[in-house]
Formats: sequence, structure tokens, C-alpha cells
Amino acid sequence: MKTSKQELQKIARERIKILFKQAGDIFAENPERANRYVEIARKVAMKANLRLTKVQKRKFCSHCYTYLQSGTNARIRTRDKKLIIYCQSCKKYTRIPLSPPKVK
Repeated sequence: MKTSKQELQKIARERIKILFKQAGDIFAENPERANRYVEIARKVAMKANLRLTKVQKRKFCSHCYTYLQSGTNARIRTRDKKLIIYCQSCKKYTRIPLSPPKVK
């Protein structure tokens, strides 16, 4: 019996969430395995045609795809209303604009 696209995407979201959690847990002992978990999570998302959430996107470098942990292999700063994430593995920056909270 074939599973629907929505069911496959739901399973993929759960798996991605688990992989990012495991990457964070194991990063201190084995950073290479954490990077591999990020790689697998990205491939699962691409296979299921899903977008990663904002929180998940900020957990890895968009240039070299290594898992980032603040203070260990990443430097996070704010400057000129931008969040600047510096990856110490590939020496590149990611700049994310900070917008003021929207009032409803």
C-alpha cells in the first residue's frame, strides 16, 4: 500500500527533528558524527521536498554544512540590526537581518 505525500512529509519532519537533537547531544564527543547527522537531515528534507525551519537552518553552516554550537565552533554576534554567525571551520559569515517584533 502506498503512503501519501503528506504522510511521507510528516515522517520526514519527525526524522529531521530527531537527527538535529542527536547531533546536538553527540557534538561534544564526536563532531564528525554530528556533521553527518546534519548531512542526513538535509538529504531527508530534499528527498521529501521539505523546507527546514528557521531554528534548524541556524544550527548548521550554510557554506560547509557543519553543525554549529555557539562558543565551540561558531561565534554569534549582533551588529547593525543583523545577527552574524561566524563558522570557525570554513571561516565564513552568515548574516541574518533582525526585524523588530510585529505588534498585532
